[in-house]
Amino acid sequence: MEEKNYDVAVCGGGVAGISAALAAAREGKKVALFEKQYMLGGLGTAGLVTIYLPLCDGFGRQVSFGIAEELLKLSVRYGAEDKYPENWLDGIGTRTERDKRYEVQYNAQVFAILAEQLLLENGVDLLYGSYVVGVTAAGGRIKSLFVENKSGRTEYTVRSVVDATGDCDIARFAEAPTDTFRQGNVLAAWYYYANKEGNHLQMVGASDIPEEEKDGSEDPPLTNRRFTGLDGRELSEMTVLSHKTTLDHWLKKRKTDPDAVISSIATTPQIRMTRKIVGEYTLAHTEEHKYFEDSIGLVSNWKKRGPVYEVPYRTLYSKSVKNLIAAGRCTSVNETLWDVMRVIPCCVVTGQAAGTAAAMTDDFPNLDVAELQKKLRRNGVVLHETELS
Repeated sequence: MEEKNYDVAVCGGGVAGISAALAAAREGKKVALFEKQYMLGGLGTAGLVTIYLPLCDGFGRQVSFGIAEELLKLSVRYGAEDKYPENWLDGIGTRTERDKRYEVQYNAQVFAILAEQLLLENGVDLLYGSYVVGVTAAGGRIKSLFVENKSGRTEYTVRSVVDATGDCDIARFAEAPTDTFRQGNVLAAWYYYANKEGNHLQMVGASDIPEEEKDGSEDPPLTNRRFTGLDGRELSEMTVLSHKTTLDHWLKKRKTDPDAVISSIATTPQIRMTRKIVGEYTLAHTEEHKYFEDSIGLVSNWKKRGPVYEVPYRTLYSKSVKNLIAAGRCTSVNETLWDVMRVIPCCVVTGQAAGTAAAMTDDFPNLDVAELQKKLRRNGVVLHETELS
């Protein structure tokens, strides 16, 4: 008989959901992870954005630890595709502002399988092909989730919920306050091609950069159309356009590299930012190096060396839904910082904190943050910049 009652339900199996489910399960809780794809990793695997961006500040200090470092090492267990930082992983060379940052490029399929095995080893109940399509809520709490998959629609009773959907879907269903990415996403058509030299990631279309940070150096967009990532028809149209762009780019490449063949295309739309929770605190891009008493971890800026951010626990929840906590790109930040916080290390840092908190309570506003911080520290997380060596 299928289990339909869980201590912790993690909605979304991207890197934020992986880390949240792992953290909660390691606290001894009964955990379910619902993932719409048939592979883990989200944009970082099915979306072919296979660069595990830096765990360091670019000046020789590692800032993200715990599961963030564990998953980076997992992703290159059997070798890296590119961007192998021997100065960090092997202790070869120095770690100055002129050296490699602590980032890797990994194989999407291998990472997805290894992450799956890791979750199963830790007792996570993994349900693929499963969309959370609604909730029952009363008294400021989510009581159950409605999940649709090949079996039909099933109701699962839950104690606490982690929204790691990337689109803050659960917060919207539960009527927690949310905000959307007003600029919209640019088109991307990243793909892999193979030739006599090996398998290569081809990045077609830039990652989305908020308007206020543009300096004129980026490539022109593939199309002037912007995409919210929150409409079914629009996502289908974007996918078709992305496929055409991939094919056109490859056909052009073959003229100078006749051995090139497409080896992989994205199986999920390459959308970066869509919807996020409006938490009890909204972290801003100007708050680099700022101390927060309730910090749950540290993240760096993947776009430039130097900035370090402490992430306040209050960015992960809204008092309006007491047993719902957000992770990954669903957390409460301003629009400029969103483009920093949406990447893998930041998603894993918030995922570990969210999963740990979800294992501790079903009332996030009243959680003893000091106790949460103790657990995170015991699991290798550094909370404040002043604690860095």
